[in-house]
Amino acid sequence: MRIGAVFPQTEIGDDPTVIRAWARAVEDMGYRHILAFDHVLGAGVGTRPGWRGYTSDDTFHEPFVLFGYLAAVTSEIELTTGVLVLPQRQTALVAKQAAEVDVLSGGRLRLGVGVGWNQVEYDALGESFTDRGVRSEEQVELLRALWADSAITFDGRWHRVDNAGIKPLPVRRRIPVWFGGNADATLRRVGRVGDGWLPQRAPDDTARRMLERVREYATAAGRSAEEIGFEPRLTLARVPAADRPGFVGGWRDLGATHLCVNTMGLGLAHPDEHIRVLREVLRTLEPVVRP
Repeated sequence: MRIGAVFPQTEIGDDPTVIRAWARAVEDMGYRHILAFDHVLGAGVGTRPGWRGYTSDDTFHEPFVLFGYLAAVTSEIELTTGVLVLPQRQTALVAKQAAEVDVLSGGRLRLGVGVGWNQVEYDALGESFTDRGVRSEEQVELLRALWADSAITFDGRWHRVDNAGIKPLPVRRRIPVWFGGNADATLRRVGRVGDGWLPQRAPDDTARRMLERVREYATAAGRSAEEIGFEPRLTLARVPAADRPGFVGGWRDLGATHLCVNTMGLGLAHPDEHIRVLREVLRTLEPVVRP
């Protein structure tokens, strides 16, 4: 199981030297990947009484720009989104940006995508909220086509490309695409076309059944279920210290290939405290990951 660290988006601030120090410390500790969340716009709450979720007061670094920076200040650690809200973005532009990050990082990008929940963002970005799930599958098809060939022609339900392409192309002409979300439509999508799934729950019987469904969908699509990775998230603020080895061990036994550690929400006052907690947690979890 590969252990990664969640970039503490809302708590790290905007000092690039602090961001660089955090990323280098995470890599030096032995974490295998950095996972970043994505929101383009936060909702202002003045006109939205009772709003729940991120707001315009929450800091969110743009993932592709952030990863371009992290590609330059790290050397080996994988960079992954968890998740990029794909349907609120133009697909060809995502293909271009992702390929650029992959090239600049030497092939270290893994793209986690999802459909999001915040209609405020969709409206402001001029994209449809109501068909975002089904549209995302065609988006992934187009992304992969643009990454694979120097010029393509694509005629889909929502996208048309007439003999055009992006350059540079990704290092391996392919970037892994993982899906986030819990709906059965998402699980079916993972099984049919995904490289992996990003579940956000405890390793319980429900999680087991969800993984089984993903594997069944993969088999029905003529794929090997072994091709698909699974990366749950250990949010430290929600899982007491005494329960963390069981959480990780449970996911290991279910077949998780990756796991990421989220330090946000603990009330940590400084980025150095995030680093300290990540160091302590990794030391605690290593015997579970590699018994």
